[in-house]
Amino acid sequence: MSEATVPQTVTIPAVPRQVRVARAFVAGVLGECHPHVDVALLLASELVSNSVMHSGSAVPGGLVTVTVAAGAEGVRVEVTDRSGDGVPVLQPAAGGEAECGRGMRIMDDLAARWGYQRGGGFATTWFELA
Repeated sequence: MSEATVPQTVTIPAVPRQVRVARAFVAGVLGECHPHVDVALLLASELVSNSVMHSGSAVPGGLVTVTVAAGAEGVRVEVTDRSGDGVPVLQPAAGGEAECGRGMRIMDDLAARWGYQRGGGFATTWFELA
């Protein structure tokens, strides 16, 4: 991402109904005509959903922070939460009627790059779209 890109951030309660708030925030930062808006919304929804279900923030009063940086070189979205016990991993391809296990596979297929960082009791999972 460009050095000139200024990230924008929102912090929301770590509850499922707030995923829509995260989506609206990402859409607002990017704008409806941005070439990556649809994929960014899908992947941001996945990361925020994972945070509110699986992270250490998934407790009463827990928070999740979403950061979006968009520039000429692409888009970067980060989701920061309290570290949980696990880390994001690619599961084997989910088959049939499975309701779980597809999110990080979709992330891997659609993002130019993705990853995570842990430290100080927090975890940040991020993706970039070029």
